[in-house]
Amino acid sequence: MVKYFLGQSVLRSSWDQVFAAFWQRYPNPYSKHVLTEDIVHREVTSDQKLLSRRLLTKTNRMPRWAERLFPANVAHSVYILEDSIVDPQNQTMTTFTWNINHARLMVVEERCVYRVNSDNSGWTEIRREAWVSSSLFGVSRAVQEFGLARFKSNVTKTMKGFEYILAKLQGEAPPKTLVETAKEAKEKAKETALAATEKAKDLASKAATKKQQQQQQFV
Repeated sequence: MVKYFLGQSVLRSSWDQVFAAFWQRYPNPYSKHVLTEDIVHREVTSDQKLLSRRLLTKTNRMPRWAERLFPANVAHSVYILEDSIVDPQNQTMTTFTWNINHARLMVVEERCVYRVNSDNSGWTEIRREAWVSSSLFGVSRAVQEFGLARFKSNVTKTMKGFEYILAKLQGEAPPKTLVETAKEAKEKAKETALAATEKAKDLASKAATKKQQQQQQFV
């Protein structure tokens, strides 16, 4: 059995902008799990298509039940190969990615097609497919379920990272991360609490002064 995923996403940027951002995605606040990226091959074909292969290194935190299946000295980093075909004439970009280590535990294969959105030529749509498989006897279903859930979570991070880089390339203020938003909210809460404390002190001081004045009137 293989777990299958199919999803459609839209980026509100032109295909040219998305194509440029694709090669500049890392680093971004949503890709801290991506450690390295290296281009290992690139060529332009006779029909003017750009072929590239990149090697990515990512961290791969395993669940506790999976860690028991592997020795402690096994590397937790995952090596990912990414092949891409860019067709500038038809404005399409197709990418294929798969992990080349930890294949006994799980293999995640992904295929993405980037093309001009059919409803808005200034936007780009992404058709994303993924296949998650495992050859571990007895626990393959659990591994595949875990892999699919993690893949879906990573897709969300990927799209946020894309939007972040696109905003930077277009000279806009990048969308704030959850950490930044939480930090701002915490600072604002501190400022509000401080202001409330100062106001309470001021009211208490005024009330004490007024009480003192009233007492002096009866003396």
